[in-house]
Amino acid sequence: MNNFGWLPPEWAQVLCVLFLSFLIGLEREERKGTADHYSFGGVRTFPLIGLIGYAMAMLSDGQLLPQALGFAVVGGFLMISYWHKLTSSAYSGVTSEMSGLATYLVGALVYREMFWIAATLTVSSIILLELKTALENLAKRIETTDILTFAKFLLISSVILPLLPNTAFSPFQINPFKTWLVVVAVSAVSYSSYVLQRVLKGQGGIILAAILGGAYSSTVTTVAFARRSMHEEQPHLLSGGILIASGMTYLRMAVLLALFNRELMDRLAFPFVVLAVLAMGVGWVWARRGDASALKTIGGDEPKNPLEISAAFLFALLFVAMLVATHLVIEHLGETGVYTLATIMGVTDVTPFIMGLTQATPTLTPLHVAASGILIAASSNNIFKGIYAYTLSSRQTGIQSLCFLMGLAAIGLIPLLW
Repeated sequence: MNNFGWLPPEWAQVLCVLFLSFLIGLEREERKGTADHYSFGGVRTFPLIGLIGYAMAMLSDGQLLPQALGFAVVGGFLMISYWHKLTSSAYSGVTSEMSGLATYLVGALVYREMFWIAATLTVSSIILLELKTALENLAKRIETTDILTFAKFLLISSVILPLLPNTAFSPFQINPFKTWLVVVAVSAVSYSSYVLQRVLKGQGGIILAAILGGAYSSTVTTVAFARRSMHEEQPHLLSGGILIASGMTYLRMAVLLALFNRELMDRLAFPFVVLAVLAMGVGWVWARRGDASALKTIGGDEPKNPLEISAAFLFALLFVAMLVATHLVIEHLGETGVYTLATIMGVTDVTPFIMGLTQATPTLTPLHVAASGILIAASSNNIFKGIYAYTLSSRQTGIQSLCFLMGLAAIGLIPLLW
């Protein structure tokens, strides 16, 4: 609002345009002072462009065609500047010219009272311009496979998910949207771990690799560490890492339960956190009993891409199969059948079974039965991971890992008593 009666009502908008466009011009002026080639614009040119954009919007009364013509005229002058840059030096960057076009839009946005968007456009432009070196170095570190992996994540989360109907079908109440939403959530957790492992590229040693590997898949991490023990004599370090990865799995499951079934999460949050802290704490202390230098020098294996489209569809099929199996087991075998199925699922990845219970509770499966089934499945998985470690590891690493995971499995069943 205008608190000064002697000023026209548009004065605040003009000052806003001048301020925002001056910030962009200030950044370009600083860059121009350190550049060894011709660079367009500075603290005077950019405010003028912003004022032109504001004036065109005001004179056209907000109509788009005159504003678009003004945008084209400004773009023509910027094209002349770019042509001059190409003829006078070998430098071919176009960021300053693009900043000029953005500044014109800032003026038009302020006239339409879209102050938040105008400020966001200005700040984003300054950040992108100022972080030139950092962003270029980041681009050099990113491999083609990383871009493809991110594109796959966008495909399953932003393209496929919105197309699916949010309606339950069949007597088993299978909802395609919720089914794929589970796939997206599980993939997001695994993808986050994958990105961190790719960014760190083996830094942080075996402990960090165990934590990130547990967030991705503790079974895969256990098998990888077990195989490494055959040619690396670090039994305390590797068995401790296996225990840390299994402890991290409880935190991973708690996050997924919080996303899809708050009642289950409320019931299992405390035991899951206690089990995670206990396993990770004991694993960390045990790992430090070995060669301390190995904690930092030995890194993790190169992570595998968790976002293969075939793997996503396979997980969706397993999830649906678990929903159907849980429904049939509850209907024909009761609680004992659920607990038996939970024990069997521990052989491989228990995530499809656990996520199936989140959707079956409480309509098909009572809350206490689902919570008990999840605890049994997690303990069963720890037992089988211990067997895998014992079978695939060197003798000392295998014995230590088996004892730790059997103990964790036993402690994980204690909450069943209440």
